[in-house]
Amino acid sequence: MTSPAGIRIGVSSCLLGNPVRYDGQHKHDHYITDTLGRYFDFVGVCPEVECGLGVPRESMRLVGDPAAPRLLTTRTGIDLTGRMQKWAEGRVAELEREGLHGFIFKSRSPSSGMENVKVYSDKGMVCGKSPGFFAKAFMARFPVLPCEDEGRLNDPDLRENFIERVFTLSRFREAVRATPTLATLMTFHARNKLLIQAHHDALMREMGRDLAGLKSAQVRAYIPVYEARLMRAMKYPATVAKHTNILQHMLGYLRGVADESDRRELAGIIGQYRSGLIPLIVPVTMLSHYVNKHDILYLKDQYYLNPHPMELKLRNHA
Repeated sequence: MTSPAGIRIGVSSCLLGNPVRYDGQHKHDHYITDTLGRYFDFVGVCPEVECGLGVPRESMRLVGDPAAPRLLTTRTGIDLTGRMQKWAEGRVAELEREGLHGFIFKSRSPSSGMENVKVYSDKGMVCGKSPGFFAKAFMARFPVLPCEDEGRLNDPDLRENFIERVFTLSRFREAVRATPTLATLMTFHARNKLLIQAHHDALMREMGRDLAGLKSAQVRAYIPVYEARLMRAMKYPATVAKHTNILQHMLGYLRGVADESDRRELAGIIGQYRSGLIPLIVPVTMLSHYVNKHDILYLKDQYYLNPHPMELKLRNHA
């Protein structure tokens, strides 16, 4: 699937509607294909099929020590651990060349589950949980890439966090790919400062200090370091309290340019958001209006006001 944005995301193949599951069926997720598909290019991966297992096939499960489980077929007990591990090692190396911005895994899959996949004892009792074999290998190879499973994407906060990280990573890579200079890094950090701060204030400041002391000759080596710190910071939840602090900070820029009655009204709207009465999109929209009306350049440049397409409605939940 191809989108105009060209943001490449790995996805468990069954979620794209491909009939690759053990029973010959799929788990087509229409939110992924119909909504996210307008913005992302998908790279489908099915560990079982790609490592040579047929469709249909015997189901499998994780067995043994949850810290290092084996992958066994459920009826015949065939051990597929070595086969899956060898394939996963090669596949994640191939995916490094795809320039992925994240991955959406199939939940509860013994190969692709991101977390909480049941592990069974030799007697057939659940004895713990673990990530699936491929998901574990992928996350070890790409520890800072945004990853989620389709089940967790049903949570509005987790969905927004994942998609926000993907778009932020895409903006960063596009910026440094076009012009890998210190000025580019400084501009990116300045424009994303409030967005990063909404997730992790201390890391945002640490990144700023690093940039302030960076020499031009160090930029290329520092780009992957900055990317890793950016993704680490953005993974922290942007809570109501954090958003409220950012909104109030931005409100301060209206002092002396907007009418006192307008600022009072906006302060009240921010308070309603903090109390859970209205969604984040309301104070953000109001702020955007005044920022544009009064041409406040610093805030107009802040990606906090539009970190992802409004059509996704990610800030519409209270």
